[in-house]
Amino acid sequence: MPLIAGAVLLAYCFVRFGFGVFAGFSWPVLGWIPLPVMSLLAAHGCWWTSNRFGLDAGTTRFWRQLSLCCVLLAAACVGNAYDALRVPEDFQHIGPVTATLYLGILVFAIWALLRLPVWERSRAEWIRFWLDTGIILITTGILVWHFSLRRADAWAAQTGSAIPVLAIAMIASVSVIAFTKVAFAGAGRLDRRAMHMLSFGTALACAFGALMPFLADRPQLNTAFLAVPFATFCAQLAARRQARAAIEEPAERPVPRRFSVVPYLAVGGMDLMLLGTDLTRSAEGRLIAAGTVAITALVVARQITTLRENNTLLSTVDTNLRQLRDYQVQLAHQVRHDTLTEIANRANFEEQVTARLAGGESFLVALLDLDDFKVVNDRLGHGTGDALLKAVSRRLHDRLRGEDVVARLGGDEFTLLLPDLTGDEAAVVLRRLIQGVQEKVVIDGHEMTPRISIGVTASVPGDTPEELLRRADVAMYVAKNAGGGRWAWFDPAMDRIADQDAKLGADLRQAVARGELRVVYQPIVELPDGGIAGVEALLRWRHPEHGEISPAVFIPLAERNGSIIEVGRWVFEQVVAQAAAWQHEYGDLAPARVSVNVSARQLREPGFVAEVAAVVAAAGVEPSLITVEVTETAVLGTGAALDAVRGLNALGLRVALDDFGTGQSSLSLLVDCPVDVLKVDKSFVDGVTTASPQSVIVESLITITAGLRIQAVAEGVETADQAHRLHQAGYQYAQGFHFARPMSGAELGKLLRPGPVPA
Repeated sequence: MPLIAGAVLLAYCFVRFGFGVFAGFSWPVLGWIPLPVMSLLAAHGCWWTSNRFGLDAGTTRFWRQLSLCCVLLAAACVGNAYDALRVPEDFQHIGPVTATLYLGILVFAIWALLRLPVWERSRAEWIRFWLDTGIILITTGILVWHFSLRRADAWAAQTGSAIPVLAIAMIASVSVIAFTKVAFAGAGRLDRRAMHMLSFGTALACAFGALMPFLADRPQLNTAFLAVPFATFCAQLAARRQARAAIEEPAERPVPRRFSVVPYLAVGGMDLMLLGTDLTRSAEGRLIAAGTVAITALVVARQITTLRENNTLLSTVDTNLRQLRDYQVQLAHQVRHDTLTEIANRANFEEQVTARLAGGESFLVALLDLDDFKVVNDRLGHGTGDALLKAVSRRLHDRLRGEDVVARLGGDEFTLLLPDLTGDEAAVVLRRLIQGVQEKVVIDGHEMTPRISIGVTASVPGDTPEELLRRADVAMYVAKNAGGGRWAWFDPAMDRIADQDAKLGADLRQAVARGELRVVYQPIVELPDGGIAGVEALLRWRHPEHGEISPAVFIPLAERNGSIIEVGRWVFEQVVAQAAAWQHEYGDLAPARVSVNVSARQLREPGFVAEVAAVVAAAGVEPSLITVEVTETAVLGTGAALDAVRGLNALGLRVALDDFGTGQSSLSLLVDCPVDVLKVDKSFVDGVTTASPQSVIVESLITITAGLRIQAVAEGVETADQAHRLHQAGYQYAQGFHFARPMSGAELGKLLRPGPVPA
């Protein structure tokens, strides 16, 4: 709005001045009113720019000082109007107070310019600067003298004294020089286009001021009617341009011009004036003057042409250098940022951590890992997994403070640097992160609820980035092993546990060779009589130092360190061999189904199906005798694991879904995956004797499996009431301590006779 108001007032001033020149329009007070208003509008624009856009100290100071100049200009306009209206017959009169204000404005503006910081220059650049300054000063002085100051008698007659007007004209010329040099050479962080606008406004204001002697026959007009509006409106435009430049453009030294047009403009101006003054001389003198001007023009034209060619070549070099700098900036960004998520990468993160450690700062480091991310990649492909990583990185970034740092280490691991947080404050931040990440997200039509596990540690003197990440990693795995979707603070005791796990993992790799592993079998019985319908093979480990190790401990450990491949191969060979032995020894009394658990990692192993086929063929058993038990999480969706299950089914092996209902249950899996047996988890069986949701689920599942012709087995049956209720619900098969505990193959052989299994 202030800029629009300034434009309207400027148009009004020009129209009114035109009417005054050509129509003799009076009412001079209407010409003075807009001047202080436009000066104050310019002051507002300069002050607004200085306060709103985070400029450096020197540039802010300049615009504030220019705002003060505009305020003084408003006062000077009021004084000028008073001087002119007080003596109507001497409308061009300028009193001493007004003259002092005008002089003060110009001196203050020049002082503001001189206080600006300048770019560092070479000696040659300073020589060119002072030569150009001398050229401008001499040319401007001659032109001003020729067209205006030599009529000093007319100035004195109109203003009452020639001294103030002469002083104003000279200082105005110096102001034009100062503004022009700053605009062309650049100073501090001032925008060059803004300075061009100020230079243009100052130059025209001086030109309009020089028209004073030509208004002798128009006493109702004053050159201030044009000079002040144009100068103040240009100041408004310059302030607006500076504000835009502060938002859009980085402050950097402009590329210097390869040649200056100032000397050639000065020569042209002098030549034109020479031709004009020689018109009153003899024909010979005019001929010599014309020839001199022509030769000068040709020489200047040739020089400019050569310089323009050089400038074109140098501009090409500048363009190439700028492109090279852009490539360097882009490369530096790529080196420090993750290419997928565009957040900081490991090198960037470690650099910032190192800097804070060197500065003695205290902070927290958190390591984040996406729970079950492998399942997403296997089910939906790596493209969907990448999209999920991007979504998670955005959620993390949006929920952190400005001083926090989030980085991607690789895969599905992220890390955070959290400075200046107490334990309670960190808990709030971590809770916000977990809740934010766990919000539902739809990617490629698939709705997901991602979860993260977080390990947190605090920095201490002497730490390194590697040590901080190690501690956070240890804590993160504690959170993940506790069920995921939570955070854990590092505790020194975790290191001892991690060391024990590492040692236990190393022992597990040797357990097969040392004969420490054994396979036991738990009967699967028919309801209600309890006759053996099949068996499930279970793995046990007796450690020479720690004794019996729970499968809940060493199976996840084997999954993490990869030893599950070797251990699983050994178990499968043992189970198939035992099944063949039972068939040979007991014939029709041998278990009709022998189940063996296979991990997700085994299913993804290349050549797994062919390996299973070779083992079964070597043992000489029917493939249908062997049931492969897999978890629903391992085969949910698509991918290598599901392909492996289909391959096993094609060989003739039966497939059982183990612990159904505890993972990422999806009824569509019962259609997509070739399922023969559904094992209902113990957590549902526990509530089967009560009016509970678990009981409803148990009854619903038997209805579904019956409709799909899938055999249902209830796991974890521990009481006769549970067995009775399951039979009533329609279950034909069950397994649990109520019927028999896991036992060796030899012990199971004693039970392979008709009749119920003793409890």
